[in-house]
Amino acid sequence: MARERLSAYDQAVKLLARRTHFRREIADKLAQRSYPRAEIDEALARLAARRYLDDAEAARQFVAGRLARGGYGRARLAAELAARGVEREVVGAVLDDLLPEDDLEAARDEARRARAKDPAALARRLERRGFSARAIAAVLRERGDDLD
Repeated sequence: MARERLSAYDQAVKLLARRTHFRREIADKLAQRSYPRAEIDEALARLAARRYLDDAEAARQFVAGRLARGGYGRARLAAELAARGVEREVVGAVLDDLLPEDDLEAARDEARRARAKDPAALARRLERRGFSARAIAAVLRERGDDLD
């Protein structure tokens, strides 16, 4: 006996019960399950109206989790949120709320964890992790590394 297929809304609620998702993630997962676009749009609207789906809150949770593990700068976090479909204004507001304006201390912490001897390798690592050029240069200067 075949099971009855869940509505797009019910499937989305089931997904959200497991973990917080971004709007685009839910839309993509429903599309992968071959729900019609109109039904997906209706489900997303209902979820947002009930505040079950909130990209700003999902972004806050995502950034807080990344910060708890340490080692990421603003540029990397912004890129990861953008890749998940979060609107630029939401990304900026969340990062402004949760990140200090100056990322030097976080860059220092990451440099200590990295234990890199080679200044170029450390600079590349910090850059990949999204730290500002100013913070990277300051960390290298503090270590006594030649910046030329």
